[in-house]
Amino acid sequence: MGCDGGFNFPTRNLKNMIQRKIIHIDMDAFFASVEQLDNQALRGKPVIVGGDPAGRGVVAACSYEARVFGVHSAMSCARARGLCPQAEFVRPRKQRYLEVSGQILEIFRRYADLIEPLSLDEAFLDVTENKQGIPSATWTAHTIRQHIYNHTGLTASAGVSCNKFLAKVASDMDKPNGLTVITPEQALPFICKLPVRKFFGVGRVTEKRMHGLGIRRGGDLLKYSRQELIDIFGKSGNFFYDIVRGTDHRPVQPHRERKSVGCEVTLKEDVRGRKQMLQILSRLTCQVEVALAKKKLKGRTLILKVRYHDFITVTRSRTSGGLYSTSSDMLCMLPQLLSTTEAGRKKVRLLGVTIANLQVAGNEQAMPYQLRLPFSLSYQADCSGVDVC
Repeated sequence: MGCDGGFNFPTRNLKNMIQRKIIHIDMDAFFASVEQLDNQALRGKPVIVGGDPAGRGVVAACSYEARVFGVHSAMSCARARGLCPQAEFVRPRKQRYLEVSGQILEIFRRYADLIEPLSLDEAFLDVTENKQGIPSATWTAHTIRQHIYNHTGLTASAGVSCNKFLAKVASDMDKPNGLTVITPEQALPFICKLPVRKFFGVGRVTEKRMHGLGIRRGGDLLKYSRQELIDIFGKSGNFFYDIVRGTDHRPVQPHRERKSVGCEVTLKEDVRGRKQMLQILSRLTCQVEVALAKKKLKGRTLILKVRYHDFITVTRSRTSGGLYSTSSDMLCMLPQLLSTTEAGRKKVRLLGVTIANLQVAGNEQAMPYQLRLPFSLSYQADCSGVDVC
């Protein structure tokens, strides 16, 4: 199967792809755009939403005027100020963002029943049978974007295609305030030219591994058989084999199951001592325990997140035969996970604890549960006296 003008796309795949009309809507620089909307003095200026640039704050979002200078989310605010000293720094207003996000969701509901929010500022819509009776998914996307602008004053970019993967990639092709359509006939040649980093599930590590194999674009990935990809990438190989051929049957799910519950904290100062790190983790596990209890959830996988002083971030996880639900459950395993990192040898600026592989509490009676020995008193959960921001 080639990627030039003579490629042969399976008719069966093409028929399956035509059956669905998927839109991905992505608000443009959402947090920063809301700040500019509410404060006229910020319009047209580089705006950075985040912490104190004189402290240890991190960029949560930034306007396109700031992005020109190389500023991006997750960057330290101090670094952002160095790149763009004229930027206006604004503290996040989560409640305001939630309010505007709710208004946008109400607009989506006028056009589709199948809506899958991914975050406050983006969502999938399945408009195969849209509520306004508009036959064209492209025109539906255009109408939704105009409706959002008229109602909120904010712009959105949209991608339209036959599946979620292509729609999401398309929405990023012409930002801000753009609309990109990838038809089923255009799908394979588009995917062949697509850099592998744009593929769902390909992060920095996988990208580096693919580059080492000479896989830089979809066309390179297309040369591998399903078994070869499974041998190289494990279960992800199955997904890569299908997605590079334009096959993505994932439905738009209005009620997505929560996959994890977690809490993390950026420290006021870099920490080197593991004892202090464990005290901080104790505080975090208390917060995770409360969150799990509120949602009546337990989980099988414990994930530790560590960000070093140089911003390199690592995670370590442990899946248990039993279920994690209390602070003491988590603290039994965290010292071991922490010991597998460079924490202590390298200073740490952020710590996080997450529970994944969730299930509703009370449904675990059929699962084996590993009883834990009493844990050292020095590491018992203590939700007080830990100075974190």
